[in-house]
Amino acid sequence: MADFRDLKFRAVTSLQRHVVNPLARRSGSQILLETTGRASGLPRRTPVGGRRIGQEFWLVSEFGERSQYIRNIRADPRVRVRVAGRWYDGTAHPLPQDDARARLRTLPRYNSAVVRAVGTDLLTVRVDLAD
Repeated sequence: MADFRDLKFRAVTSLQRHVVNPLARRSGSQILLETTGRASGLPRRTPVGGRRIGQEFWLVSEFGERSQYIRNIRADPRVRVRVAGRWYDGTAHPLPQDDARARLRTLPRYNSAVVRAVGTDLLTVRVDLAD
């Protein structure tokens, strides 16, 4: 089982890194999460699915602590989120105690279905947005 999960992780992240993410970053309608690279210090933009609720933005990482953007958040929780073409500053909080599967039911359907299908270690993230 662990071998299959590792193979799935490598296949999906390779496809995302080389095909899906470069295309999605060019789309003005795609939600982007910008973190600071923990080693480079450079901005790193990752297409994500999620939903803004008031002054919070919620998302679920399909690979949890293995996701590069989660590792960047652990090093520096200050992030930016682009929603509907507008950038918001915020502070990200990974929430391992949150029921990520239940959270996905409150987020956009298509992205949630993809996260459930390809994910191996789901992790909820709440971003507290600044004014």
